[in-house]
Amino acid sequence: MQPRAGSEKISAVDAASSTAIRVRFAETDAQGIAHNSVYLVWFELARVEYLERYAGGYPLLRDRGVEALVTETHVRYREPAHFDERLTVHTSCCDVRGARFRFVYEVVRDGTTIADGETAHACVDAATFRPTRVPAWLADAIAAAEATA
Repeated sequence: MQPRAGSEKISAVDAASSTAIRVRFAETDAQGIAHNSVYLVWFELARVEYLERYAGGYPLLRDRGVEALVTETHVRYREPAHFDERLTVHTSCCDVRGARFRFVYEVVRDGTTIADGETAHACVDAATFRPTRVPAWLADAIAAAEATA
């Protein structure tokens, strides 16, 4: 299966951020396999950590009157994750244009990619929920983070 048009695969080498994940029992099904929905939760954990590490955290965005809404998600499952496995979610942010930006993710177990995906986001004014440009300070923080990747 080829990546979706416009999507890009990342690796630990070019990821701006890496987040450690341990698969919890509550995240697995009767077969001991991580449920497909938890990958989006892991993406959120990695995204929030990225913002904390490079842009002062999501609360700062909200304090400045901006919300970053998820507008699209995509996950490609390659191999199952199981209870108590240690995973790493590598994360990068790209395509910062106007009110929109995108995070890409790679979920890795022992050097093997077991899933990848992306989330698209749109900035809105927190009071009106009308689209607003990605704040310059956030775009600059993302550019600086990605320049180090």
